[in-house]
Amino acid sequence: MRSMKPLLLLAVLAIAALLWGRHSPGPTPEGTVAPQGTALPQHAPPPRTAGTSGTTLPSFLPPEAADTLRLIASGGPFQHRQDGVVFQNRESRLPSMPEGYYHEYTVDTPGLDYRGARRIITGGTPPQIYYYTDDHYRTFRQFEVSR
Repeated sequence: MRSMKPLLLLAVLAIAALLWGRHSPGPTPEGTVAPQGTALPQHAPPPRTAGTSGTTLPSFLPPEAADTLRLIASGGPFQHRQDGVVFQNRESRLPSMPEGYYHEYTVDTPGLDYRGARRIITGGTPPQIYYYTDDHYRTFRQFEVSR
């Protein structure tokens, strides 16, 4: 039985590696940043107006993003202590910039009692560029904020 353990472990690792590969990102929609950090063409979908903020937002943003953007513009106060912290970009999915360039903010998800996966990442101080992720930093979509 002892000699079977390494073979069993190897088989489990092989299966895990195969399953992991099935979850790799497929084709990335336009307006997103590919996992390697390569920005794709920015052909934004038609904008919509967020009811409470007066800001025109792309249709891929959830309505709650308008509240987050309003708080970013006014400097808070933010509901989550992590909001406004430096986003490290460890996986290099956004263009490479000096440390401290990117900051992250929570976009609330209705029905959740925790932060969830939705974030807005800003670049620059004050923000000059905006990204949205709804899958906890796996993919990003760049957008513009018009006031």
